[in-house]
Amino acid sequence: MDFWSRLIANTGLSSGSSRKDAARDPIRRRQRFEKEYSQLLQIWRSCSNLAEDDDAAENIEIRLKELTNILADESRRPLPHPCITFASIKQIYSPIAKIATSSYNEWIIKEAVLFFATLIESEEEAFVENDAFSSSLTNLLIRITGANSIRMGSDTEVRVVELAFNITTKIRLDPHILSAWFKSSSESAAGDEKFRDERDKFAGKTQKQDFPLFYLLMDYIHHEGKVGDFARTGLLYIIEAASNSVPLEQWIVESDLSTLMATGLGALYSQLSRKLVIDHPSNDVPPVLAFSDYQHPTSTYEIVSSTSPDFQLHLETFLSHLLFWQDVLNHCRSVEVKSTLLEHFQVIFLQQLLYPSLLESSDVDGGSSVAVLTYLRRILESVDHPDMINLILHYLLALPDAESAAQTSAEPAVSAARKRKSMDLATMMASKVETTYSPLLFNLVDLIHSCLKSRNQQTVCVTLQLVAAILKRHHRYAIITLLHTEAVHGNASHRTIGAHQQEVDFLMTLAGSIGGQDNFDEIYDNILRDTMIRVESHPCSIKLVAPKISTNNHKLPAIPDSLPGAPRDVPHHTLSPEDPLLQTILDILETFFMNPVETNLSVTETIIDLAVCGFVSVEGWLLRHPRKYIFDEEADESASPPPDPSSTAFAELEKMLAISRCHRRPKWHPSSLPRILSILETLADHVAYFRGIIPRFEDLLQQRREAFQTADTIMPNQNFRPGSNTMTPGQDQASTVDSRSESPARPSVLEGFAQRILSELGTPSRSGSPRGRKDTIRSSGAGSTISSSLGLTTPPAKMPPVPPKEFPLNYDSPGKSGLGRSFSPNSQQEASSFDGRDSPVASQAAAFAAVDRGILTRRVGLPGQKIEPIPLSFDQKTGGGGDADEAANQTEEHENTRSSNNVRTNEEEEDSEQGDRSLMAPTPPPEEKTATVSHVITNVIIFQSFLLELASLIQVRAGMFNEVKFA
Repeated sequence: MDFWSRLIANTGLSSGSSRKDAARDPIRRRQRFEKEYSQLLQIWRSCSNLAEDDDAAENIEIRLKELTNILADESRRPLPHPCITFASIKQIYSPIAKIATSSYNEWIIKEAVLFFATLIESEEEAFVENDAFSSSLTNLLIRITGANSIRMGSDTEVRVVELAFNITTKIRLDPHILSAWFKSSSESAAGDEKFRDERDKFAGKTQKQDFPLFYLLMDYIHHEGKVGDFARTGLLYIIEAASNSVPLEQWIVESDLSTLMATGLGALYSQLSRKLVIDHPSNDVPPVLAFSDYQHPTSTYEIVSSTSPDFQLHLETFLSHLLFWQDVLNHCRSVEVKSTLLEHFQVIFLQQLLYPSLLESSDVDGGSSVAVLTYLRRILESVDHPDMINLILHYLLALPDAESAAQTSAEPAVSAARKRKSMDLATMMASKVETTYSPLLFNLVDLIHSCLKSRNQQTVCVTLQLVAAILKRHHRYAIITLLHTEAVHGNASHRTIGAHQQEVDFLMTLAGSIGGQDNFDEIYDNILRDTMIRVESHPCSIKLVAPKISTNNHKLPAIPDSLPGAPRDVPHHTLSPEDPLLQTILDILETFFMNPVETNLSVTETIIDLAVCGFVSVEGWLLRHPRKYIFDEEADESASPPPDPSSTAFAELEKMLAISRCHRRPKWHPSSLPRILSILETLADHVAYFRGIIPRFEDLLQQRREAFQTADTIMPNQNFRPGSNTMTPGQDQASTVDSRSESPARPSVLEGFAQRILSELGTPSRSGSPRGRKDTIRSSGAGSTISSSLGLTTPPAKMPPVPPKEFPLNYDSPGKSGLGRSFSPNSQQEASSFDGRDSPVASQAAAFAAVDRGILTRRVGLPGQKIEPIPLSFDQKTGGGGDADEAANQTEEHENTRSSNNVRTNEEEEDSEQGDRSLMAPTPPPEEKTATVSHVITNVIIFQSFLLELASLIQVRAGMFNEVKFA
């Protein structure tokens, strides 16, 4: 029997089972492990130069891999684990570390790293707590990542940094492990009972050999991918451990951690382009820009486009490192370490880089203002740590410094180290030759005001976006710097319910005067919900809308700022009507229909953000102030004598009279209106003007709405949504456009998209009411239908409609009323008889489409400019004769005739005025802005949505903040 057993055991079929048996047997497993280790040492000792002996290097790699596999397999098996014990007793990791460091072979280094990682993950024999183990592994990591080491591949780097990260994870879970990896010079120099006295004599400089693991992670925090993630997270764990170790806290304070992090952030900021233009990919232009006078800005080698992949990568890297700063501050529980980091952030990054770049920016040198304002906005949108925000805005806005910081309970040695570090930083900055700039002479407010008046539309747009970001996220800084505010009594309700309803009706009347066939009731309901979410999510609103749990717990905790000088709670205030920022924004609003689309989206967004905060009163600058209410003389409420003042009937009568007075509507007088309401009324008149000079205005407007709906269905992920008055940030988070008055009518990059949408929609005439109702608006210009539907007036029965006297929107001139509609001749008959199977009607629809395309490309200006009405030139009586080509040719022929007539007229005038030129100096005509009809139509839709948003904001505020008086 023994013979057959030995015979079968020696066959090849039983070799696999024999190895499994050997793996299961602890004794045989250890024998195999010791044999592999002995062969490894023998190969190493017999090789004079491992770096040049490929065969020996390959054999060592194989033995290392086998040792690692045995350890990994054993750690998964039940006890005992003799191989792991053998590795601990014999300290085989020491020669393995020496073999790897002297091999200069990446494959051997990789296997050695895996060997150490396997020992750590085994969680036996306390490898991670052993000084000899930490010394061997530290020496290995230093040698393979040092300046004279070989260049490792990305996979090997990931394994190295992951190993260091695993060690920091162990330290985080068990703080006493730190002593095996961190050996401060103060500890080694003071080993007796006088340790605390000696600790105060800390030299003020740290050495890398004190904590090599720390510096290994520091070298990789700027890397992308897994390497950077492991390095940054491991460093966070070490900084977090400083709260449990006074020596480590002192060591970090005086280390160059803060200097390296600040200079690294500055280096990444310096890599960003100094000059920038905001653009969109040619194949991904948002529809709201496609239907406007959008032009791709010019980019050069020096002026970088925001769509550049390299720029996007640099910006993303910079912002990720900025967020790492925030993570470090969030994990740091040491006040001294945090203060050291923030001090270096301010001095090295803010004072030396960010502020000088803002100061030296200009909008005439190719986009440097666009660049730095975009970077600052992205910084303020990315960071939410209160101390970092306070540092940035406190310095850039030139806020006054606080008297002194509160005393901390830090160790005396740590405080002394902190002071020495501050002195070193001050000495380093004093040694620089460059001039130190101060925001006291020119701060961010000055820059914002100057950029808003720029002639570069991209500069204006990115500045508005920066202002909106400050108002949304950091409103408490804006009320004492950007805005001129006045204190108001917080508990007083100002406007009455009658005035409130009147002002909402005014905005709804303006929105209704624009017209349209969509279901505006449903649209307005959606806007109301969005506005409520927006108001509730404002950082200042939580104190007003949060439920009060009890009378003793109705105050929220103070803002957790550790730095002095940060503004505290936002008080109840109102915006001064003469505020320079508000006036500049309203100046931009006045030319709404000629502005670039993105400028209008930004300016309306900023206006909404000015009024979202619950602590700001909107009376006086957005709505009429109650002091300016003028009522009609009251008639006698009752002819009967008043009741006894002491009776209950008298008190009830007083309440009823108070309620009645609050429901009265003040006289709508232009002198009582804030400037913004007057501008909105003027813009509504501009819409009426465009309706009068643009043929088929109503049809073009409805087509544009449907085009946006179709585009939203085709491309649901677009960053811009027309009608929402919001710009969802894309990759670059800065969507601005430089629209020039002399730009081509239809940029070629947009023709395909726009014409395809319009051709799919067709051009049938429509006659619907502005708010989705079935009643029609008479073309006489009387606006009674809209007014009565909004509840503004109630015309008598069987009487012709009369315009509401409250809102005299130029009703004296029907052409400027804004409520008339321009229909094409026989449009309703054509629409009713339209049938796709009727070829004459289909041909006429094609003619309409061609004429519409011609109309959309024509340029128009604001009222008062010398621009002739656009002719509607095609034969409407024939079906086949009025085809698309003929209509287009007639339009072009009319344009050429008008141009030649202008030339002849100019020549005649030049001859007649030749003798007068010597007597009078030439006066240049004022610059007149023009835009294509397509551009104007898009802005009209944005304007209508803005009116609905303002009305919804006023209604939401009234209900949420109890701003309206009912009695």
